[in-house]
Amino acid sequence: MGIYEELKARGLIAQVTDEERIRDLVNNGKATFYIGFDPTADSLHVGHFMALCLMKRLQEAGNKPIALIGGGTAMIGDPSGRTDMRQMMTPETIQHNCDCFKKQMSRFIDFSDGKALMVNNADWLMDLNYIEVLREVGAHFSVNRMLTAECYKQRMEKGLSFLEFNYMIMQAYDFYELFQKYGCNLEFGGDDQWSNMLAGTELIRRKLGKDASAMTITLLLNSEGKKMGKTQSGAVWLDPEKTSPFDFYQYWRNVADADVLKCIRMLTFLPLEEIDKMDSWEGAQLNTAKEILAYELTKLVHGEEEAVKAQEAARALFSKGAAADMPTAELTADDMTDGEIDIMTMLVKAGLVPSKSEARRAVQQGGVAVDGEKVTDIHAAFKAEDMSGEGLVLKKGKKNFRKVLMK
Repeated sequence: MGIYEELKARGLIAQVTDEERIRDLVNNGKATFYIGFDPTADSLHVGHFMALCLMKRLQEAGNKPIALIGGGTAMIGDPSGRTDMRQMMTPETIQHNCDCFKKQMSRFIDFSDGKALMVNNADWLMDLNYIEVLREVGAHFSVNRMLTAECYKQRMEKGLSFLEFNYMIMQAYDFYELFQKYGCNLEFGGDDQWSNMLAGTELIRRKLGKDASAMTITLLLNSEGKKMGKTQSGAVWLDPEKTSPFDFYQYWRNVADADVLKCIRMLTFLPLEEIDKMDSWEGAQLNTAKEILAYELTKLVHGEEEAVKAQEAARALFSKGAAADMPTAELTADDMTDGEIDIMTMLVKAGLVPSKSEARRAVQQGGVAVDGEKVTDIHAAFKAEDMSGEGLVLKKGKKNFRKVLMK
């Protein structure tokens, strides 16, 4: 089985421009491919995870990855899947985010000895001459066709700025530049990027008379059709400072029964024969599958030592109700009012809920416990001394825990 056939068997391939051409490129290690990452935060998140795994798989099969950091396109913002315009970022913020990305990507991609490249599209986009772009690039784009693209259609009702309307042209220009500078012959991206990617292959064909290919990867959706990688308190980050290895493990340990085998197939590097045997698993066996998924992905992102610690901590929570490696929230005197903190504020400060209204709902629905005792009074308060020593164990739902300590 070649790498293309494996990607297909894992359910990763959504759309391709020319299946035979792409199969030949990737199976024979002839692909120099790129995936774009817009540096809108200082950490990658689970939404980027599948792309990183794909780059790792293809590099191991002899192909050359280019991680394109969108330092230039981040100045505009991608309208895909958004209902409003992105916040504008300073060049300094974008550069800081780019540096953070490379550090995280190095866990997946081998950048040594030119085996992979990281380039920033600010290097060419920031110096473009507007009139030149209109004449040399704009002439090859049909506005009628652009407006039929899904990423634009979704925004037409709310209002699409001319700034964002240029995003497709910029992404197409990236492919055109990478094709000429680095021999990049293949672009990968999420399935919601299809229109932008086709624009790139078309620009290369029109300007250079040459063929380039594009392939989209299946979006990581749960059984309800929603994008995975979000929790009540926000995105699941790859940076351990933003999402601890324990919380990262718990996210995957808590996926729905209907999603666990799909996630194992798409995201882990376990052999397909091993995964195929799990297809008949049900009941308690699915909990074992969830542990396998959580362990494998935590190992990929945070290393084996952290994966073992997270797994042991999670198991200890279910058996004993506490563990040394449980994520900790530290409170200060400023968090207290007259030496006390109410349960709703504590839930927010501990990062278990994003707002007090969510905290109120969790308490009223009986989903909150402190040291194993259910808390149903939204006015319940705890003193600073309660959080000294080993602290309090705060629980929301069945599987979300924090040890709360005074700093």
